[in-house]
Amino acid sequence: MPELPEVEALKDFLTDHLVGHEIVRVLPVAISVLKTYDPPVTALEGREVTAVRRHGKFLDLETGGGPHLVTHLARGGWLQWKDPLPDGPARLPATAPQRRASRGPSLMRPGKGPLALRVALETGAGFDLTEAGTQKRLAVYVVRDPAEVPGVARLGPDPLADGFDEERFARLLAGERRQIKGALRDQGLIAGVGNAYSDEILHAAGMSPFKLAASLTPQETHTLYEALRTTLTEAVARSRGLAAGRLKAEKKGGLRVHGRTGEPCPVCGDTVREVSFSDSSLQYCPTCQTGGKPLADRRLSRLLK
Repeated sequence: MPELPEVEALKDFLTDHLVGHEIVRVLPVAISVLKTYDPPVTALEGREVTAVRRHGKFLDLETGGGPHLVTHLARGGWLQWKDPLPDGPARLPATAPQRRASRGPSLMRPGKGPLALRVALETGAGFDLTEAGTQKRLAVYVVRDPAEVPGVARLGPDPLADGFDEERFARLLAGERRQIKGALRDQGLIAGVGNAYSDEILHAAGMSPFKLAASLTPQETHTLYEALRTTLTEAVARSRGLAAGRLKAEKKGGLRVHGRTGEPCPVCGDTVREVSFSDSSLQYCPTCQTGGKPLADRRLSRLLK
């Protein structure tokens, strides 16, 4: 899933490529991707893009005198810039009779094609929003104000904002009777941090993902705050200036423990371990984070019984 650093880099990329240009067509190929219907997507057409902003993991395209196009890429979504866009319009998913009548592969099967939405500019360039996998969670909103998007309205503070200091961070964690991993991922508490970067932040802080947030000492809070800011700032710096198509590889290459189960920790050489859940997993280094003790993997324990 794209998180704060990748969405920040996409924001910068789109600022350079979209601002000052006119949107001439918005084509939702997968109708389910649209979560709003008033204003219609056609209200964006003929409008100039005046700014691109980020709200947590949401991308926000602002148009002059018109609505905003707000996107959440979710787990399998991505933005693909194309200059020029392919010739001819993107095809809508075929109906069952059309699929039976077609002898070729040109018509997409409903829900199977990755293309979800296409935005075309007056220059002939534009971008596609695509989504891999069978779980379709990519979301697009056309709204008069980004605050109309429920996910944006509930966002906590941005951890890279100037006003996000250690004192504010400590207040957010006070009274949080849950594991620090879950607290960092809660978009209503802190905006933009997901599964991957929460693993990286906790590794940099030398902290167990199972530690209760409310139990942190002032020194531990300080260490975690510094790890949060440094990890995200460095990730943004690595991604800045890259083309949209290179951001996924940059993210994967920059991760120390997330997604690296079984590999040596780059800090101490211990083996990176994993705890699995029903819909996700976390990675950590026992030596760096848990005093050398492996964390209980309840899912694995059930499988072994």
